[in-house]
Amino acid sequence: MSERTEAWMRIVVGIVSGIVFGVWRYFIIVLAVINFIYAIFSGKRLKELAEMSEIWNTQFYVFQRYMIFVTNERPFPFRSLTKNMSKFGK
Repeated sequence: MSERTEAWMRIVVGIVSGIVFGVWRYFIIVLAVINFIYAIFSGKRLKELAEMSEIWNTQFYVFQRYMIFVTNERPFPFRSLTKNMSKFGK
């Protein structure tokens, strides 16, 4: 695919992925608040919620890289989810 065609595709990808990530972001905010409250009262975090939030973080990073022309790898939902960038400690 030519660079010009790929540039035009970024408009479509930006709109579709932008909507998906926008909705997904509010879900992540809710998870962060739950994890914060849980950590305050229990003294430990919910690792599963943090890892789920990292999935969004990684996918949004891939989306940003695509939208600013760093890469031509299309983001989710135009391809499968990318492996998480971060690993969580104990």
